[in-house]
Amino acid sequence: MSRRETMSMQRRLHRARFEHSSTLEEFDFHASPKLPAAQIRDLAALRWLHAGESVILHGPVGVGKTHIAQALGHLAVRHGADVRFLKTSRALADLAGGHADRTWPRRLAELTRPALLILDDFAMRELTAQQADDLYELISERAQAGRSLIATSNRSPADWYPLFPNPVVAESLLDRLINTSHQIFMNGPSYRPKKRPGSAGSTTTQATK
Repeated sequence: MSRRETMSMQRRLHRARFEHSSTLEEFDFHASPKLPAAQIRDLAALRWLHAGESVILHGPVGVGKTHIAQALGHLAVRHGADVRFLKTSRALADLAGGHADRTWPRRLAELTRPALLILDDFAMRELTAQQADDLYELISERAQAGRSLIATSNRSPADWYPLFPNPVVAESLLDRLINTSHQIFMNGPSYRPKKRPGSAGSTTTQATK
């Protein structure tokens, strides 16, 4: 039974397609007295996942947002959830390919199916009308199915609206996402330069929910 459970978890980890096998255990919560360790550990209880709520990690480049996102995803996998990690640009490119070869419904279903979808580098640049519509459909489908999303972004959620060409789509999509999410603002010195080979590194973060 233990072997089957281990193999099942390994399959879920493979399907998740994480860039790195990041865990919360590796994260340096002692790097700064301002580190929002209590709030991140609260997310680690996964109550938001069971409730179908979302998490938004936003702040400057390099402060550890992707590490925390993947760590929460890794934890969800360990608790039996199916997870998928994607750069937002890659998810949009995949959906765009579906318009070209008429596989869009299947591709949308594949991104809707996991209990947790992690969209890294969300709201990096202005969207085309087609990208905005595809993102609207994806987030709407996941919300209707009660499935959670983690988004990491270098921009504050309040700054996402101008990236959408259609204000109506922006309001409908973002209000739904932002108003049902746990928002953590991460700020401080870059996490990346402090990482040594084989070490977890450190970061300074501040959070609000």
